Amino acid sequence: MRTYSVLALVLMLGIVGITATACNTVEGVGEDVTSAGKAIDKAAE
Repeated sequence: MRTYSVLALVLMLGIVGITATACNTVEGVGEDVTSAGKAIDKAAE
């Protein structure tokens, strides 16, 4: 029974780590899209 508890803890920590990494990646993509939108606005003016 203890083995399953340890395994579940390791899996949860892994999921949290992957989620944190994904959030940083999505934030970077959002910044890129924002800067591209600003460049298009400037070009349209």
